[in-house]
Amino acid sequence: MSFIILPRFPLSFLLLTAGALGFPMYDTAPPISTVIVEIDIPIFNPQVAMAELKAIKLKYVNAQDIIAGKNLVVLPDALSDPRLDALSDAALTDTMNNLSGFALSESTPTTHQANISFSAMNAAAQSTTDPLTDEIVGNIDLQYYGSVGFGNETHPRQLSVIIDTGSADLWIPVDCGDCVNPQYEANTSSTYTDTGNPFNVTYGSGNVGGTLAHDTISIGSLEIDQQYFGAVTHVSSDFNDDPISGLIGLGFSSIATSGKPTFFENLIMQEKVSAPLFSVYLTRGKASGSMITLGGYDVSKAVGPLTWVPVISKTYWTVQFNGAIVEGKNVTGDLHAAIDTGTTLIYISQTLASAIYANIPGAGPAENYDSNFFSFPCNSNPTISFLLGGYDFGLSMQDFNLGQDGDGSKNCIGGIVGMDDTFMEGFAIIGDEFLKSCEYCLVCASLIWNGRCPGYSVYDYSHDARVGFAPSVNNAQ
Repeated sequence: MSFIILPRFPLSFLLLTAGALGFPMYDTAPPISTVIVEIDIPIFNPQVAMAELKAIKLKYVNAQDIIAGKNLVVLPDALSDPRLDALSDAALTDTMNNLSGFALSESTPTTHQANISFSAMNAAAQSTTDPLTDEIVGNIDLQYYGSVGFGNETHPRQLSVIIDTGSADLWIPVDCGDCVNPQYEANTSSTYTDTGNPFNVTYGSGNVGGTLAHDTISIGSLEIDQQYFGAVTHVSSDFNDDPISGLIGLGFSSIATSGKPTFFENLIMQEKVSAPLFSVYLTRGKASGSMITLGGYDVSKAVGPLTWVPVISKTYWTVQFNGAIVEGKNVTGDLHAAIDTGTTLIYISQTLASAIYANIPGAGPAENYDSNFFSFPCNSNPTISFLLGGYDFGLSMQDFNLGQDGDGSKNCIGGIVGMDDTFMEGFAIIGDEFLKSCEYCLVCASLIWNGRCPGYSVYDYSHDARVGFAPSVNNAQ
């Protein structure tokens, strides 16, 4: 049993108006007291972390060339249409105008008609919010997956796929002899076409191979005909260990192995979504409750204004990483950071990781593991935030603390992992640990902010591409 000290913000601070939208301003200093919470800290599971570390080296093996703009697929001009800016602004303005504060009620998957004009585009465009499942291993939220429909029949075949903003291909097993999870029976679809062109991809979780095909693909009520995807006939054992059938890439198609637009890009170009953005809400330690919204913004999950960070490379959802603030001390950095829903932890260079942990009293290299991992005193509550695009975003200790460094140890393993300086030169990978890192303290009856809070993320093709972060109701229900 261990104790952790949390700051306490009075509920009155949250309810008093301090901004035009009814949300507290971040530069308003609330009264702070402390609450001592008794908690059980689980034991760190090295197998999960080591497996992802190995996989990251495969997934991002070409990251340096990609960021440098080498061998990229040309993005369709329609994805830079200036009209997209107005669509995004109108959708978000409409959303914010309907907010009177933050909501803590449970939301259900919905598909709704857009209540804004689609200008010269399709006035029947929609958005859809669909549930995601959190695969939990011990105390780690390993990955998030949702359902995608395949085929144009009355009841499309629904298969579970990982939601991945760190890649740009869709694939599922078709006639896969070594696949143990559900797969697509393509012969049941009258619109399925196999092009015969080879399809091979290495991901963070393994590799897959097969041929490129196309068929009608749907999420909720949103549907694309002749959407290209990998019909894989081989998957590595890593994927057979997961409760999923495939993966849907939501990065920019400039990095697509298929060379084809992604499902969401086709939704934009075929004018089927009310706004050129999608939003992700990730829970912590709860199998259900996570959501993805295509073409909109779920006001029941976000409890504050969005902070927009410009995309600096339309490959991954890449933003500027300006460094970190650790225990009030600046750690400088000038990196490209990939915002990746398909990665669990946070990965930076060994040199930068060492600099961050050097500012946490009692922290240092983890004795029982290789140099990639660091430990810190379990009874401490260090403040860590990242500077993205010049904005300060706090990291929750609930997500940073991966567990005790062995049974009875007074040290815990941190969720910022160091990798080879050459491999990670000028680059960082920001995974789910950060993207769900917003907490509502039920004991404190208040939101806990370390600067801005990144618990709800929005990925917007408009305004030359940007990523938005807002505080969320994470675990408040």
